[in-house]
Amino acid sequence: MRRSRKRRNTAVEMQMGPMIDMVFLLLVFFMVTSKPVEPERDIAMGLPGQVSQEEAVDIPDEARVVIEPGGQIVLNEQQLDSPGSSTLPELVAVLNRFRKAAENARSDALVTVAPHDTVPHQRLVDVLNACAKAGISGVTLARGGGDE
Repeated sequence: MRRSRKRRNTAVEMQMGPMIDMVFLLLVFFMVTSKPVEPERDIAMGLPGQVSQEEAVDIPDEARVVIEPGGQIVLNEQQLDSPGSSTLPELVAVLNRFRKAAENARSDALVTVAPHDTVPHQRLVDVLNACAKAGISGVTLARGGGDE
């Protein structure tokens, strides 16, 4: 015997409720199991050339460069270079170290130039050029003194 099948003209509909539930469950699952990415600024790193110190080192806040009447350069009571030198290599080297120490201490390298009243302007320009070679931009001028 033959069975007769009845055809129904019903459209097949997709159930959206369970599909939305599954999408939200998957979303929650991936949010819970994912590992958050650590931002770069929070990554601790040690740069080469920096050594941690057990004791705090007192770094002077600013360097005071005095230009004496004969053209002699005195940096924080230490005589540097000869009076005839216009390139001032010793001053540039010391100011470079001072700038690097200030950068490691996360502070600005400040230099105060105090020329004597009788010093030629070219000698003052030589000192300012030495500061520029060392990469120091925080330079101020002070009165060095004179015959009073």
